[in-house]
Amino acid sequence: MAPKKKEKNLKRSNIITLKLTDIELAVLNEAADVTGLSRSEYLRKLLLEKQINHQIEVVADMNDLRKLVSEYGKIGSNLNQIAKHFNSGGSQSRAIENEIHQCITDLFLLRKEVLKLAGGMNGNRKTH
Repeated sequence: MAPKKKEKNLKRSNIITLKLTDIELAVLNEAADVTGLSRSEYLRKLLLEKQINHQIEVVADMNDLRKLVSEYGKIGSNLNQIAKHFNSGGSQSRAIENEIHQCITDLFLLRKEVLKLAGGMNGNRKTH
């Protein structure tokens, strides 16, 4: 972590030592990094303000989102046509079965693409 600029007007002369486990230190470092504060600033704010609010900026590529919405619409239309066929008493054919399998495959591929654009299944906050 890069050292932060110190305030010149405020002299803090009291030092407190705190022992943490490796896991506790990792949690502290992550929380400070997410808020953009040094560990000292983060702990000071936590002590004085009781809570720390931070914002996460979400960046989306509108062209990619439009493409995904369009693809979902096409797949939905195909599925509606298949349902209409079966609901009107149509018989199951090999072509219909293949179309159903293709729609399911397309849905899984789109799901994978959406997860990739959203930062993955683990909730990664970094944008791609």
